[in-house]
Amino acid sequence: MRMFWRNGYEGVSIAALSAEIGVTVPSLYLAFGNKESLFMQAVAHYERYSQHLYQRAFARASAREVALQILMGEVELVAGKDTPEGCLMVQGALATSPESEPVRLAMAKLRRDAESAVAARFERARDEGDLPPGWSPRSLASYLMTVATGIAVQAKTGLPRKRLLQVVEMAMLIWPAPLGSETVSHRMRAGLSQG
Repeated sequence: MRMFWRNGYEGVSIAALSAEIGVTVPSLYLAFGNKESLFMQAVAHYERYSQHLYQRAFARASAREVALQILMGEVELVAGKDTPEGCLMVQGALATSPESEPVRLAMAKLRRDAESAVAARFERARDEGDLPPGWSPRSLASYLMTVATGIAVQAKTGLPRKRLLQVVEMAMLIWPAPLGSETVSHRMRAGLSQG
């Protein structure tokens, strides 16, 4: 999983995988089928590894808190001390050769599924009167996932955690803060002081 996370699908060879795992190439094929099958198993493991990010976010009381938790969680996932920089889902999506088209399509579907789950949570927020009038849950989910993907790409290019947190702060400026609530800037200053 970490090899694919660091290098993407096309950036990892069967020889490198077998050496990392400590088995021969024929044994790797026998155990996992082929590189695509092994990659998809790694992706499934990554989803279990990262799904807590969305579970925690969806449990938040307000749509604003959901959005902030997703973006802050993304920063921790893609720029944490114990994880490779970037995102396996984004890295895997960079497969460009015709032979890798099934992988690219699978990653696109997983990203669409994640966006649909965020949109469903925002639909609930709309039904509860928790979104500003006229805000589209689907468009808001697309916006949020676009920012999250951008954070992953920027982490891979080496943007420091402090700057990624500033991106989160800027992204959250579109959301009006509820009266009497803790502002994003206040929370972000706390996060930035740790970055």
